[in-house]
Amino acid sequence: MAPSMSVEELILRLYEIQAVKFGSFTLKSGLQSPIYFDLRVIVSHPILLQEVSEHVWQLATQVKASFVSVCGVPYTALPIATVVCVNHGVPMLLRRKEAKDYGTKKLIEGQFQPGDLCLVIEDVVTSGSSVLDTVEALSAEGLLVRDAIVLLDREQGGKHMLQEKGINLHW
Repeated sequence: MAPSMSVEELILRLYEIQAVKFGSFTLKSGLQSPIYFDLRVIVSHPILLQEVSEHVWQLATQVKASFVSVCGVPYTALPIATVVCVNHGVPMLLRRKEAKDYGTKKLIEGQFQPGDLCLVIEDVVTSGSSVLDTVEALSAEGLLVRDAIVLLDREQGGKHMLQEKGINLHW
């Protein structure tokens, strides 16, 4: 299934639902920005969530990313990764931000084999630290990550930092 909206139309729709905000914001990286991308709101807009997910899938296909599973960076990218996996029959892995102190106590949920390639999906990258946190958790379980797909790269060093760690960031 191909996206039905152009990138320009998608950006306008994201603005219409207030996923793009203007003002004064402190980013996770600590940097100040006059623009904030709050893609968490797309969960309330299923058609738009579908479109975002299809744009992500199309990019993964275009760059010929090799993977057997997908993991979304908690929390905003989780619904995007879920829709990608359901629509395209790809197994999904779930990274917890913190291990539970009961049950299996796992940080990575899902079925996989050590050595499997996993594609990481993120909504916005600034420094790349959230993607790297997910890659490190996956790597600790023996999974390999070569590619990460992001809807928006703020172009503030994240791509370069991830490249230094052997991860190709695509947007």
